[in-house]
Amino acid sequence: MPKVLITRTLPDSVMAAARDAFDVATRDSEMPMTAEEAAATLSLYDAVLPTLGDAYSAQAFGLVPEPKVKLLANFGVGYNHIDVGAAKAAGVAVANTPGAVTDATADIAMMLILMSCRRAGEGERLVRAGDWTGWHPTQLLGLHLGGKTLGIVGMGRIGKAIARRAQAGFGMEVIFHNRSRVADAGVPARQVDTLDELARAADVVVLAVPATPETRHLVDAGFLSAMRPHARLVNIARGDIVDEAALIAALEAGEIGGAGLDVYEGEPQVPQALRDRDDVALLPHLGTAALEVREAMGMMAVENLRAFFAGETPPNLVEP
Repeated sequence: MPKVLITRTLPDSVMAAARDAFDVATRDSEMPMTAEEAAATLSLYDAVLPTLGDAYSAQAFGLVPEPKVKLLANFGVGYNHIDVGAAKAAGVAVANTPGAVTDATADIAMMLILMSCRRAGEGERLVRAGDWTGWHPTQLLGLHLGGKTLGIVGMGRIGKAIARRAQAGFGMEVIFHNRSRVADAGVPARQVDTLDELARAADVVVLAVPATPETRHLVDAGFLSAMRPHARLVNIARGDIVDEAALIAALEAGEIGGAGLDVYEGEPQVPQALRDRDDVALLPHLGTAALEVREAMGMMAVENLRAFFAGETPPNLVEP
């Protein structure tokens, strides 16, 4: 029976399914793995089921030239914590869990849009602090979504799910930028050729692109300065897509109206300058945090493992 390490505790149903099929080991910590710890696992197990923050980097693979591990069955659609090229060079396959996360992540995008535009976080803090003196006509006036323009950066599964919610549910106009042409966005939507055009036209910008070397700091000082003064930036993708220092500077200068963030550059560290601002809605990476979603992700990862050790191609094999 293959020996498999699961790096973080998963829902009970997933752990049971994994134990039925494999000799499962687990870690005592829920903290992300270091490169050194990841390197040690490469020599001890036949496969690893890692997740966000477990650093299977080129450095880790460099410490173990001939790993025992033959598959990293990632729990999550994003795999920027795994150097897929280094894994392939070492003879290690990589799989992920797309599809299962789409709707839950799109829901979080809409939550952050509403929290930011309607100043929900500020309102809740006001009530909790006991400082609310009652309703009045100009209290916490925000941005109404109906008829506003949503700009989506990245029109994949999640981008399309956000577009459906925004257009059908809130009456928003949808524009988007994508690295390739999209024949069908699923709703009436207009593809724009440049990020600058999107930034200048949108009332709300949502980031839904994968983390790659090309998308790092895709949203920089130039992008932020092109946005409208009332516009909101929402990031439900990966933290390093946004230059956080530039975002803080843009907020302090009043270049944009606010932000909603579920991910951060130095996660789990969040800059004090962001935590101090009332015009920023902050969530602790809740994108897929629903039990049935996490169960679906886990079962997908277990199926990738099962197929691999049965001599089949894992259903969600990642290509470098």
